[in-house]
Amino acid sequence: MEPAVTATSSFGGGSSRLAALAQQLRRYKPPPSSSFDDAEETQTDQETAGKVVSQVGFQESIAPVSKDPERFRPKRAAVLISIFEGDDGDLRVILTKRSSRLSTHSGEVSLPGGKTEEDDKDDGMTATREAEEEIGLDPSLVDVVTSLEPFLSKHLLRVIPVIGILRDKTKFNPIPNPGEVEAVFDAPLEMFLKDENRRSEEREWMGEKYLIHYFDYRTGDKNYMIWGLTAGILIRAASVTYQRPPAFIEQSPKFKYPKMVEKHTCMPK
Repeated sequence: MEPAVTATSSFGGGSSRLAALAQQLRRYKPPPSSSFDDAEETQTDQETAGKVVSQVGFQESIAPVSKDPERFRPKRAAVLISIFEGDDGDLRVILTKRSSRLSTHSGEVSLPGGKTEEDDKDDGMTATREAEEEIGLDPSLVDVVTSLEPFLSKHLLRVIPVIGILRDKTKFNPIPNPGEVEAVFDAPLEMFLKDENRRSEEREWMGEKYLIHYFDYRTGDKNYMIWGLTAGILIRAASVTYQRPPAFIEQSPKFKYPKMVEKHTCMPK
């Protein structure tokens, strides 16, 4: 299996704080998780997979596999958590508002990213390639430093969050792809650890209670709501970056992820 990311060994440009952060994040190793491509699934794999599912953004589970279903293996995707230093010295992350013309998740806030293509050597390449296609972010401006543990999307897509350091924000001139992106903005990363402008909803599935988190954010004259998978990923990214847990209870369920699931299965919101 290919490595999740190939971390850059040097850090050119940027502030000393960003350089120190890059060094810190390169040392981060996500908890081991089972490969969904393995032919055999052991009990250990199942337990690890349960941890993977517990990190799903808006907590969802999987319908039980029937006796003889039409099956598929979860596809892989990657998103880019591009961190830079704001004018006030705070760490910020680049986000997008998806086009209202898209057939899925239209108008929602998301991280740049998409499905893995055959020529992608690792998740870092997937994430930076997609960011360039979606918002015009030149991959040479981003220092890929690490990846987080996999998350699970509503449609059972295995999503790998890739953290990259944007060394010089002034060199990034957003060019949104009109077919995919309506707006590009940034938000303070630390807000995803604070119990401010946040609400949650409790859900229950297969006897497990869990929380879906919503963050309200205003910049300029625009209001955005960051929730679900994106919120879950950013909570985890902020925890790893600032090396502390959030000031609120995440309450993730401990569902098991079966090796193969029905082709048209998707999880409830």
